[in-house]
Amino acid sequence: MLEIVDIHTGYGRTEVIHGVSLTVPDDGVVAIMGHNGAGKTSLLRAAVGLLPTKSGRITFDGKDITKAAPSKRVRHGIAYVPQGQQSFPQLSTMENLQVVADGRKRGKELVAEALDLFPALRELLSRKAGLLSGGQRQQLAIARALITEPKLLILDEPTEGIQPSVVAEIERTIIDLTNRGGLSVLLVEQHIGFALQAAQQYYVLQSGRVTSAGTGGASAEADVRTAMAI
Repeated sequence: MLEIVDIHTGYGRTEVIHGVSLTVPDDGVVAIMGHNGAGKTSLLRAAVGLLPTKSGRITFDGKDITKAAPSKRVRHGIAYVPQGQQSFPQLSTMENLQVVADGRKRGKELVAEALDLFPALRELLSRKAGLLSGGQRQQLAIARALITEPKLLILDEPTEGIQPSVVAEIERTIIDLTNRGGLSVLLVEQHIGFALQAAQQYYVLQSGRVTSAGTGGASAEADVRTAMAI
């Protein structure tokens, strides 16, 4: 599905990702973990084309997308939900969904499916997105991404700064989505327990380098915590 091979990238002359390689398989979930400043978000931005790759290669579904524009990567089937529960604050919840659905053959059906995944949004369809709570905006952001019918969903800290009750709902939804098949997920997450529960494979980043990698599952938690403590 997605293959990142020995990429180097950064901001201006400052390199922040130093030769990282990872693979997200079909119908697979891969978690990236590490402390703040480890390079996790920069790696995701490179994967979606928002940060240019200085060297290395990125392929998706067997196609080289290293130099492809972000819009082209979206058309290939990559959806990205960045940090910060982003939305169009002056538009209603329904308008935020409709902006993505308009022009799609299954637009109405896709909106309905997204609302089935996040039923709490049904009562908020007329409310401006800027008035939603952080957890509600995050649900909206993920719902909007899913309306694009992605093959790969990239999530950057989906549970950051959200009330615990909504965190549990988002976690359940992500796990449910991945169990259905037909969708791969690349997940950056600080909650180690959830990340390892959802993922078949994990990578730990430190200072822009992979310092540990392995198979997901609860049994890996001690190894991950040890790797992050180094």
